[in-house]
Amino acid sequence: MNSPALPIYDDLSEARRTILRRDSLRDVSIPPRLAESLRAVFGEPVTPDEAVRRIVQSVRQNGDAALFDWNRRIDGADLDALEVPQDAIDEGLRRTPENVVAALRLAAERIRAFHEKQPVTGWIDAGRDGSLGQLVRPVDSVGVYVAGGTAPLPSSLLMSAVPAQVAGVQEIVVVTPPGRGDGAVPDVILAAAAICGLRRIYRVGGAQAIAALAYGTESVPRVAKIVGPGNLFVTLAKQQVYGDVGIDGLPGPTETMIIADEDADPALAAADLLAQAEHDVLASAILVTPSRDLAERVSAEVARRVETLSRADILAQSLPNRSGAVIVADMDEAFEVANDYAAEHLCLLVRDPWAWIGRVRNAGGIFLGEGSFEVLGDYVAGPSHVMPTGGTARFASPLNVLDFVKITSLIGLDRAAAGELSKAASTLARAEALTAHAAAAEARIPQEIAP
Repeated sequence: MNSPALPIYDDLSEARRTILRRDSLRDVSIPPRLAESLRAVFGEPVTPDEAVRRIVQSVRQNGDAALFDWNRRIDGADLDALEVPQDAIDEGLRRTPENVVAALRLAAERIRAFHEKQPVTGWIDAGRDGSLGQLVRPVDSVGVYVAGGTAPLPSSLLMSAVPAQVAGVQEIVVVTPPGRGDGAVPDVILAAAAICGLRRIYRVGGAQAIAALAYGTESVPRVAKIVGPGNLFVTLAKQQVYGDVGIDGLPGPTETMIIADEDADPALAAADLLAQAEHDVLASAILVTPSRDLAERVSAEVARRVETLSRADILAQSLPNRSGAVIVADMDEAFEVANDYAAEHLCLLVRDPWAWIGRVRNAGGIFLGEGSFEVLGDYVAGPSHVMPTGGTARFASPLNVLDFVKITSLIGLDRAAAGELSKAASTLARAEALTAHAAAAEARIPQEIAP
């Protein structure tokens, strides 16, 4: 096959209509092969949203039986139990190569150290009118989704579970797809769980795993919140169950945008774009630069490297359809494009990247210079790599300790303060035509200050 180069867009308007366009999750176009897979599973053409709706409903109605059925139909795994035995978790850790275990431990330590710097604290302000404050409590339970379809992702387990542990969550449940055929969970995922001290792991993936966590089954416990990135079907399932359960957000297909000036190293830019594009066929890897010469060199470098990589088949789909180099007039326009796009990962391959931070309004994470490349963020830098995608960086944040706590307001006013404030409360209640509210307030107003 011919190695795909990175498409180059000289027309910014065309780029906005294509690779920079933001579609609703329900409107995302899927590759023909994925559409055919859906047809094979459901016996008729269905959209991803409808497929997820059917799966969620079946799990709500049939519990474990539905999970076993979907494991067979989607993952080709005929299981007799969903939970991974304790000894299998320990054995997975023992079988994992020592250098991988060491890297996982380093990552866990750095993730923990970063998130220990960001806890929210409770407070009580005792004044002359009484006390006001807030209590901070961890959520009771969290379900962590760990993708394993096209590649096992122990890093996502660490990036989701460790911040939850820092927040004080007591019950953490892990779900991950069973291996095709034997249903085994990859040793490296079991090792990551063992390093975190997690003991509840279930062999179920996709939308069915999200439904199980949201509603509970005979085997899988219901949780208060679900976190962790997954594929389109996982994201749609999180969207559909939200409200019955909390979610971290809707992390969809991953995306990186690189802003590069004419002095950027094309080999490094190409390497970083390919690292993103290999995730899956819907991944996006976009270069924004005022230098067409650089864009051409990056494109050529991408084409040269593709066939040396193990996931060349995925790259052959994601590069032509979801990625590209966008030529802009200058750096000012580059940052305008970046803020409009609101990328999950924004990488600055420019001279003095720190000087440009003030220009960035919307991004999940900012990666500053050649030494702070996105792959380090994926694994060992420290901040959680679960970041807002699909343009949600306009209003959302990366996964952090605040995602795993609840804030409860405290109101402890004394009788005198209540009497003083009740007059204003009554006035506002009557302005809203809520007479029972007004009466409740007026019952607290001392006669000497009553209207």
